[in-house]
Amino acid sequence: MLITQLSKAHRSLTPLCRTSRLSKYTSKISMATKANGHSIAPNPDRSNLVPFSSRLKEGRALALDVWSIFSAVNLPQDCINLGQGYMNFAPPKWITDSAEAALNTVAPNHYSHPRGRIRLREAIKAFYGPQLNRELDVESEILVTSGANEARDEVIMFEPFFDQYLPSVTFNGGKPVYPTSNDWTIDVEELRRAVSPRTKMIIVNTPHNPVGKVFTKSELESIAAIAEEFNLLVMADEVYDCLVFDGKEHVRIANLPGMWDRTVTVGSAGKAFAATGWRIGWLIGPKSIIQPTLAASTRIVFCTNSPLQEAAASGLEQANDRKFFEIQLGEYQERRDILCQAFDNLGLKYTLPEGSYFILLDISRVDFPENYPFPESVIGRGRDFRACWFIANEIGVSSIPVSEFYCEEHANIGEAYARFAFCKDVDTLHAAAERLQGLKKYLK
Repeated sequence: MLITQLSKAHRSLTPLCRTSRLSKYTSKISMATKANGHSIAPNPDRSNLVPFSSRLKEGRALALDVWSIFSAVNLPQDCINLGQGYMNFAPPKWITDSAEAALNTVAPNHYSHPRGRIRLREAIKAFYGPQLNRELDVESEILVTSGANEARDEVIMFEPFFDQYLPSVTFNGGKPVYPTSNDWTIDVEELRRAVSPRTKMIIVNTPHNPVGKVFTKSELESIAAIAEEFNLLVMADEVYDCLVFDGKEHVRIANLPGMWDRTVTVGSAGKAFAATGWRIGWLIGPKSIIQPTLAASTRIVFCTNSPLQEAAASGLEQANDRKFFEIQLGEYQERRDILCQAFDNLGLKYTLPEGSYFILLDISRVDFPENYPFPESVIGRGRDFRACWFIANEIGVSSIPVSEFYCEEHANIGEAYARFAFCKDVDTLHAAAERLQGLKKYLK
């Protein structure tokens, strides 16, 4: 089909090429035509010769994304970035040392197997096998991916949702379906009503971005029962599995009765080891899911960054002995507490995250001038876009408007909130907390 489209495009361009080569003759003809009193048709609009797929619009690909709007280059130079969920500190040195060692070795500087480097697959097996209560097969049940967000069927997504889900579904010809819920809890009957004969998958994100919710075992059992009843796949996005606070239990839906055979679990080295730019992730699931996924990923990216796979493997191999995740969890709890205290001092409502590294702040009381010089990229979007822009420019702390994590029909639900990320060092968070107190004069 692509070749056919390119062939048609080539034929449409060929006359132009001839005209270009014979421009002097065209010029003479043009002058002769004018001399004879005939008007000349203007050149046709060539700005959209090949129309884009409607999937791009449905997946918001044509709209300026929220990450570009609130990127550092668009904000004051001294603005503290608590918007985007990447760390401002380095991964542990013992992991970056492994990356350097891999770069200085021949094999890791070349193509890896599309399944992923065997060392990393073995490390994933050793680390996650006991958590999933099974002996994982590194040849058929594990797939290393380039990050963790790499059909006309319907896919159920709970709102608010990580914004990459939407284009991932629509670009592949799928249709997202959003069961409504109150207070970010699962309404089982509403979920059941959302299922249709075309439904193929439910996406479950726990710990959750942006809410910080950790799904309870009861909630996951309800989801599992519906998946079993209607024979649905489940994508369990568990990239924040190492960040669960206050003694909460992270339950893996793949461990529930009957769910292994219909669940793919998503993990991330970037979230685990403060290395989001490495783009190393993995999928764990039954052969029936992993094999078709391998077929697709092989033809899209072929393989994932080889030397950093070695470093990620080193991280998983040593994490337990070093008690890395236990120590890291304590550090993140301290970071969370700094931001929560700042919001308490402001007297504003916020979500206390049970997991992940995001807090949603209720910004409905933030009063900003309607004639504030907002950029075009913010005008026409939800109120939260303008509030977040105002806070970033006047207070000096950036955040992300939460309406972006909802479908257009439900975006108004998210307009009351801004998402703040506390995956920053303690000094940065203290500085942000101090600046945020400046919001008091803008509260109504």
